[in-house]
Amino acid sequence: MVVSPSAEKRSEVERRIEELGPWFHNMELGGVRTAPEHFLGDYPAVKYAHFRTSLPADMSGLTVLDIGCNGGFYSLEMKRRGASRVLGIDTNDHYLQQARFAAEISGLEIDFERMPVWDIGALGERFDLVIFMGVLYHLRHPLLALDLIHEHVAKDLLLFQSMQRGSREIAAIEEDYDFNGRAPFDEPGYPKMHFIEHRYSHDETNWWVPNRACTEAMLRSSGFLIESQPEDEVYVCRWSSLVTPPDGPHCVYPKAGSTR
Repeated sequence: MVVSPSAEKRSEVERRIEELGPWFHNMELGGVRTAPEHFLGDYPAVKYAHFRTSLPADMSGLTVLDIGCNGGFYSLEMKRRGASRVLGIDTNDHYLQQARFAAEISGLEIDFERMPVWDIGALGERFDLVIFMGVLYHLRHPLLALDLIHEHVAKDLLLFQSMQRGSREIAAIEEDYDFNGRAPFDEPGYPKMHFIEHRYSHDETNWWVPNRACTEAMLRSSGFLIESQPEDEVYVCRWSSLVTPPDGPHCVYPKAGSTR
């Protein structure tokens, strides 16, 4: 039996996908699904469908930084929209191998580097769109990460998502509270961040889970104006200057660091 070149190519793609598994991003590469049995189904495409129209359809000439790129789904999608430069960073070598393979099979020129969010100042570059999806709750210092993004790499748009738990309400917050008064800390809609000491959903990297009010307050506090919320946990934000930098005018954030 003679095997056709297309069949041989598909067989090789299947082999590589299996070799690089397991995959968290379920993508179609060369006609083959990377995670056909994904517990969330066609993820992240099913999520992306809710907010894809909130991003520029034509990204010609724009630059994109995808922080925590995983298998590269969003990096690939932004490059398909015509972005001139897309850089995906992650700290997981396994994910980076997947992302590079996905870009290669898709015929897309995308850069992928091993880098934690704490070292983004070393890039020395600002991007028209920063993607920060599904990362915040995996960090021990989440607000610092947002501050670093604002300080060093965001130029215009921020696409943000975080897992949220607790109340969906947003309480009316006063500018200040007297120390002897009763601030509304116990109100369901007051900004709260839930700390996970051990594990959540069998994952030891889940550290902090904000409620909705906290998510939005953290974005504003870090200098990101919320323009739209196309999905429950997804926000499209615009960079804005901070009148008073966090922790005062003399606060210093890391500008460089090791990327090993």
